[in-house]
Formats: sequence, structure tokens, C-alpha cells
Amino acid sequence: MNKTLSMTPSIDPRVAALAPDFRALSIVMEIGEPLIASVGERALQEAFGAAGPDAPNWASEHLAAWAQVFQKFGAKPQRTPCSAEALRKRFLRDGALPRVNPIVDLYNAISLQYAVPVGGENLDAYAGAPKLTIADGSEAFDTIKDGNPAIEAPDPGEVVWRDDQGVTCRRWNWRQGVRTRVNADTRRIWFILERLGSMPQRALEEAGDKLVSGLKEMSPGARIDMSLVLPDGTA
Repeated sequence: MNKTLSMTPSIDPRVAALAPDFRALSIVMEIGEPLIASVGERALQEAFGAAGPDAPNWASEHLAAWAQVFQKFGAKPQRTPCSAEALRKRFLRDGALPRVNPIVDLYNAISLQYAVPVGGENLDAYAGAPKLTIADGSEAFDTIKDGNPAIEAPDPGEVVWRDDQGVTCRRWNWRQGVRTRVNADTRRIWFILERLGSMPQRALEEAGDKLVSGLKEMSPGARIDMSLVLPDGTA
């Protein structure tokens, strides 16, 4: 694999103890030119039916499983749900989702269609590799509060994604930090699709393949690598 795409996220064994059936797909992309914006919008339109009566028959169970896991580390899922649940609630409330940018629109469509948390991060903003771990409460998380940049700390015991500089996503996949957000200038992107046991493994793989297919259509010259992420020490 090209060195510019080399990146290996890790999962703390303590997180695996909270959710032994957790698995994830890691996708790294280096954008090629041109970027065809309409792909993301079309994917969202196609995904809207999957949030209602066309949802997978395991979707509700999968989102409920995420709520149970959040409760295990002290989060209140009704107030801070997993990202897939928040996205689905927003769509069911508003009948649509706001357009952000082509890349985000595409991975939001995958999340909505498959009821799976999907994150997209600016890999060039990372200090070291991503790690899913347990916070001790001293880590820095950059966010926006009342319209202004702010630094918060996660709760001790909270599951977070982080790098060598600080927390990049709080409460597992609830809220992304500002530093690593994907924007119009982002050239290398890391995507993570996160699954619990009530989502079939084949559905996770299908979601990953669909995201990769959309990315290739959006950016025909892109270089993309996909790999399964297992908890540290898992065979």
C-alpha cells in the first residue's frame, strides 16, 4: 500500500470489554481530481427511503444496542445518542438532511441507509494514528461553544477516539472535534464504519463497499484502502 495511505487505527481492550462484538471498517482515501459533487447528493436522495419503512430489519435493534453500550460508560443515549441514531432522528423529524459537502453527504447517506455510525476525518490533521480508548478526563477536545472555539475535556471513563494531540470524537461517535473535520481543502480522509453484533457482518462489508464505490465515482483518480479493525489482541 502506498505510504501516503498507511494508517492503522487501534481499539483499546477495555473498550472491547464493553462491547465484545464491536467491529469496524477503516477506509483511507487520497482524493483525486476532479471531485464530482452530485454523487453525494444523489446518494442522500437514494438513502432517504432506508430511514423509514425500507430500513433494514435489524436497524432498530442495532441502534438499540448502541444505546445500551453508551449506558455502560455513563452516557445518556437519549441526550447524546450515537451518530447514526442522531442522523436518523433528524431525518425523520425534518424529512431531509442538510447538505454539508460532497464527502460528508456521501457518508451520511451510508450511515442513514445502513443504520451504522460512519465518521470522516481529515487524516492530515492527525498527530499519530487514531485510537479508540477510555478517557481519563485530562484530554483536550476542541469544539465550538456559543459560536466560539472552546476546549472541553471528556468525562473520566468515557469512550473516545483520540490521537497523540487529544480527543477527536467524544462519546465513541457522538460529536466530532473541529481540528480533524473534513472540509473543502481536505485531501486525505479517514472513514470509520462502526458495527455491533446486531448488524450482520455482511451488511457492514456491503456498507463499506458502497461507500468506496461512491468515493471512486465522486473522485475517479482517488486512491483508497479498506481494512477490518479488530480490538487489540483479537485474532
